[in-house]
Amino acid sequence: MTAEPKADGAHRAPLQQMQIQVGIITISDRASAGDYKDLGGPALKETAQNAGWQVLAEAIVPDDTTRIQETLRSFSKQGCGLILTTGGTGIGPRDVTPEAIRAIMRVELPGFGEVMRAESMKITSNAILSRNLAAVVDGSLVIALPGKPNGAVECLGFVEGAIPHGVAVAQGTPTSC
Repeated sequence: MTAEPKADGAHRAPLQQMQIQVGIITISDRASAGDYKDLGGPALKETAQNAGWQVLAEAIVPDDTTRIQETLRSFSKQGCGLILTTGGTGIGPRDVTPEAIRAIMRVELPGFGEVMRAESMKITSNAILSRNLAAVVDGSLVIALPGKPNGAVECLGFVEGAIPHGVAVAQGTPTSC
């Protein structure tokens, strides 16, 4: 694949070859308190690395809107073009991840959540209760995934093909669109 010309005549690497810098946030009261071992974050890290992405930052935070938002913004400032969250997307009283993201996002990308739910419904009928979503926060594509490690990895796989383009657009990289 050859490099695509930019408006100024220079060339840039095709999107498929762009290095994606990733931040991973586990959102869980119990994991952040040390009551149980985080399994979702490590599962996402392994998946990201297997995709050829570089994991720059990781955190475990409680189900707290302010802490979630501070961590998202911090990871974006550190250069994470893709931020994956795991946890807090259910319907429990402490599940606040979607609300935290929506309060600081520039734009929501509903297709991500729609695809994740539709594909997950083929695995479990409880997927209809999930509030997975994707949005642009500052210069990052943020994808909110389920808290269960298998569910998080499966959902990421369902939308992986759109991620390079989404990251490029979120970061203001010129694209063919």
